[in-house]
Amino acid sequence: MIDFTTPEYLKSGNETQKRAYEVLRKYRVLEKLSFYSPVLAGTIPIGIDIEESDLDIICEVDLRFEEDFLDEIIFSRLIPPGIDVKVENIMVRGEKCIVLNFMLEEFPVEIFGQNKPSLQQYAYRHMMAEYRILNEKGEDFKQKIIELKKQGIKTEPAFGLLMGLENPYEDLLKF
Repeated sequence: MIDFTTPEYLKSGNETQKRAYEVLRKYRVLEKLSFYSPVLAGTIPIGIDIEESDLDIICEVDLRFEEDFLDEIIFSRLIPPGIDVKVENIMVRGEKCIVLNFMLEEFPVEIFGQNKPSLQQYAYRHMMAEYRILNEKGEDFKQKIIELKKQGIKTEPAFGLLMGLENPYEDLLKF
């Protein structure tokens, strides 16, 4: 089982994973976010990314101190000067979250902050379920997921289509 809480596994992964590791290391992204328990989640860690896939970094952020979080990111120079950053406050399942989107070299980056431990967030839990399913169902299934994603279908709905899940966002959590 891969330890997804550290980016070291990326070094021995596919070309995109290796490149993601280089970019994360070069900009010291996870190091600069360490106070917020950052974890790379999403499709790149489990090898079902497509060209448009981003580096999804989930963080535990006490949103009562949202300004401190934003100041820390700016102060730490996580985002190099001159790079446009889009900051949004959104609601996910009734919980306030903060999302930052920007580019680091060829990668779109999304930092997702929620007042919940990173390993308990849906993005991490979905990724772990998807990883287990991919390992169980094999390479053909993985390629079908990637093809659906290339057609514009989001990850969880792609799993739902292939597995006959009524509500993939909730049903995947059962795995």
